[in-house]
Amino acid sequence: MDHYDVLIIGGGHGGAHAAITLRQLGFGGSIAIVSDEPEYPYERPPLSKEYLSGDKGFEHILIRPPGFWSERHVAMLLGRRAVGVDAGARSVTLDDGGMIGFGTLIWAAGGSPRKLACDGHDLAGVHYIRNRKDADHLARDLTDARNIVVVGGGYIGLEAAAVLRKRGLQVTLIEAQSRVLARVAGTELSEFVETVHRQNGVEILTGTAMQCLEGGGRVTGVRLEDGTILPADLVIVGIGIIPEIEPLMAAGALCENGVVVDAVCRTTLPDIFAIGDCAAHPNVFAQSAMIRLESVQNAADQARIVAKAILGDAEPYAAVPWFWSNQYDLKIQTVGLSSGFDQTVIRGNPAGRSFSICYLRNGRIIAMDCVNSPKDYVQGRKLVERALPVSLTRLADADISLKSLADEDGEASKHTVAY
Repeated sequence: MDHYDVLIIGGGHGGAHAAITLRQLGFGGSIAIVSDEPEYPYERPPLSKEYLSGDKGFEHILIRPPGFWSERHVAMLLGRRAVGVDAGARSVTLDDGGMIGFGTLIWAAGGSPRKLACDGHDLAGVHYIRNRKDADHLARDLTDARNIVVVGGGYIGLEAAAVLRKRGLQVTLIEAQSRVLARVAGTELSEFVETVHRQNGVEILTGTAMQCLEGGGRVTGVRLEDGTILPADLVIVGIGIIPEIEPLMAAGALCENGVVVDAVCRTTLPDIFAIGDCAAHPNVFAQSAMIRLESVQNAADQARIVAKAILGDAEPYAAVPWFWSNQYDLKIQTVGLSSGFDQTVIRGNPAGRSFSICYLRNGRIIAMDCVNSPKDYVQGRKLVERALPVSLTRLADADISLKSLADEDGEASKHTVAY
C-alpha cells in the first residue's frame, strides 16, 4: 500500500492550493492528490462563462501547468475516486480497490450537482455544469439547439443564460422563488439583474415551479405546474450542490450540511481536515454558528489555514468571504455575507450600470454587492471586515470614497467588531 505524509482528496481549488501552499511554506514530506477527474487541477468558475463561450481554452484555466506538479513532487492520482476512509488505520480506499495510507488527510472533494427529481430528469439533453466534462458535453449539445430552458436563478444559471444569449439562442430561465439570486442578495440586485437579462432577450419566470420534463428519450419540453409547456432542445440545471462527504460520514465524522470542522478546519476525526465546498465551518462574518461556503476564495483560504496547521503554525480561519460573477458587460463583485441585513444603501446609479449595494445590520456594513464598481469593492473590504458604523448619508454619496469613510472611523478601525 502506497503511503503519503499528506493525502489530499479532491483536485479542485481547495486541494490544489493545499498542495501548493504546503510546498511554498517549506513542507518536505510526500504529498499526493487524488482526483476523480482525468485533468490536472483547473479553475471551475470559467466553466459557465469564458470556457463555455469559447473565450478561454482549457490550458488557460489550469491552476498550474502540468509540469508544476512533478517539479514540486506532488503525486497526481487522476481518474480515481475515494470511496472509503478508515480513520484508525489511516487509509483511504479507492474505487478501483486500491488503498492509500496517509499521515494527514485533507478532504477537499467539493460537491456534486443537485439533480432534478421529477419525471424526465434522466432524458438526454439535461445538463449540469460542475466539471470540464459537463461543459464540453453541453457545448457539443448546443450545436443543434435553439430553445434552451435554464432551471435555477442562481449565479450558475444566470451566467449560462448570458453566454447562451450571446450565441443567439432562445433562453427561458425558471426560478421557483419570487426572484433570482434570492438566497444570496437583496431585492435591489435581483431586480437589476432580472432587468438586464430581459433586456438581453432572456425570458425570466420567477415564482414558477416545474412539474416534469417531456420527451421520448430526449428532452423536448419543460412542463410547468400550471400545465404550460416550454419548448426545450436542452435543459441546463443549476439548483445547488450536495457536499461529497459520504466516506467521512461513514468513518464517523460529525456531519451537518457538510462535514463539520473547527476554526483550523479539523474534522472530528484525528489528523483529518476538510476544506472548501464540503466543509461546514465557524465564520465570524456569518450569523449562524456554522456555514458552508461555495467559493474559490473560501477553498483557497482554508487550504492555507490547513497547510499552516500541518506545519505547526495554526491560526483560526477569519477571511472575509468574497464572490464574483460576469454576465454580459456586468462584473458583479460581492464582499461579506448579507444574510440578516436590516437596511440597504445604494451608491451610484443603477441606470448607468455602475453602482454598489451596501448591506447593513444595526448601522454597520456587513456586505456589499458592487456592479461594475471595482473601486468600491476594493475600498469597501475594510468597512465589511471591521463592520464599521457609518453615516448613511455619506455612504450613499458616491463622490465620497469608501476609503475615507473607513479612515474616519479612527480608533474604532483598529478593532474587529464581533458579528
